[in-house]
Amino acid sequence: MTNALRSLRWYGVLAVVFFGLLPTVMLTLLVAGGHTPGQVGLLLIGGIPLVLAAIVFVARGLTGSDPELAARRLHLGMALIAGADVLMLGGNALIRMASA
Repeated sequence: MTNALRSLRWYGVLAVVFFGLLPTVMLTLLVAGGHTPGQVGLLLIGGIPLVLAAIVFVARGLTGSDPELAARRLHLGMALIAGADVLMLGGNALIRMASA
């Protein structure tokens, strides 16, 4: 179980960085620069708290001593990141398609 948990911790950190923080920052910069419709900013209202909650769960999974509880927290954190991506990036795509 320890070997699987170690790789899950790596995947959790990579998911936070590449699928949580980077898309959120890029979408925020698009909205702030005026390069995307204004309604996309409303998606950030729901997406940013999901990413922050995911960061908290992944951090608690990284520092947990119980392997089962740590794995559960890491899975939940990665699921929250996936939900935030669907909301922000999928919503951005749908809004752009509707406005074009």
